[in-house]
Amino acid sequence: MSAYSRFGLPAALVLLVVLFSLATPTFLTPANLKSIALNHFVILALASLAMTLVVCAGGIDLSVGTAIDMAALAYIVILAQGGAPALAILGAVAAAGLVGLFNAGLIGGLALPPFLATLGTLFIGQSVQQLATNGGVPIYLIAGAPRPIFALVDGSRLWLVGVSILCGGVLMAASVFGRRIVAAGVAPAVAFYSGVPVRRDIGNVMILAALIAGVAGVVLSSSVRSYAPLSGNGYLMDAIGATFLGTTFSVWGRANVTGTLLGVLLLSVVKNGLLLTGVSFYWSQVASGVVIFLVLALSFATRREG
Repeated sequence: MSAYSRFGLPAALVLLVVLFSLATPTFLTPANLKSIALNHFVILALASLAMTLVVCAGGIDLSVGTAIDMAALAYIVILAQGGAPALAILGAVAAAGLVGLFNAGLIGGLALPPFLATLGTLFIGQSVQQLATNGGVPIYLIAGAPRPIFALVDGSRLWLVGVSILCGGVLMAASVFGRRIVAAGVAPAVAFYSGVPVRRDIGNVMILAALIAGVAGVVLSSSVRSYAPLSGNGYLMDAIGATFLGTTFSVWGRANVTGTLLGVLLLSVVKNGLLLTGVSFYWSQVASGVVIFLVLALSFATRREG
């Protein structure tokens, strides 16, 4: 891969920052940069990190949004029933973990491809949420609900994402498990005949991805002090987009944590910049798709030339 291809993603990010800075004077203000970091970046970064781990293993997780939603539901319900914040967090992460465990059972036990397994989980999760909320009625916390955890999460979101990204990067780059996962994603047959427990490792990745998505669910529900059914699914396509944008930053064209982080930043800047310039939300979705297409197209074109 040529250097131009690899650094097309950060170049596109810098270009968009310059364009939006010229288009609106409020884009580079501290208040707006904080808004990008806390409102656009944090949850998508966690969802995309979960997706990246699965893609590294050669799969894709369509139930990332479901894990976010189940965690958010459990978190709000426990708090609404008077549970302690720590219990709510544990319950939320456990609920998300069950989503990953279900996926792992389908992949490891029934030998279903990750795409089909997580697609089924997506449909089941949507139905569970509808049934649990009488057809999709949001759940709001009353005024007397515990507050300390909300201040804690609001003040530590970036640290939370930073630690998660660091751990994910170290796991994939410097651990035996990470090397096995990459091997399973690149050449599953070779990894299998070399003694790597491919199905078990992929199942473990699905569980780990769901747990990370569960943390995103806690952040989501604590931010708005409520649970809205299917809201986590809104992050699914952006997480996929950010992950595959990140592959352009890899010498080998593979999913990687650093590239995914750049992809998340790019999509966050696009959404925020268009919002500041008064562009409709629906057009911002179109713009995100066009940006993804252009970066990927440029990467593949220069890769062939290189």
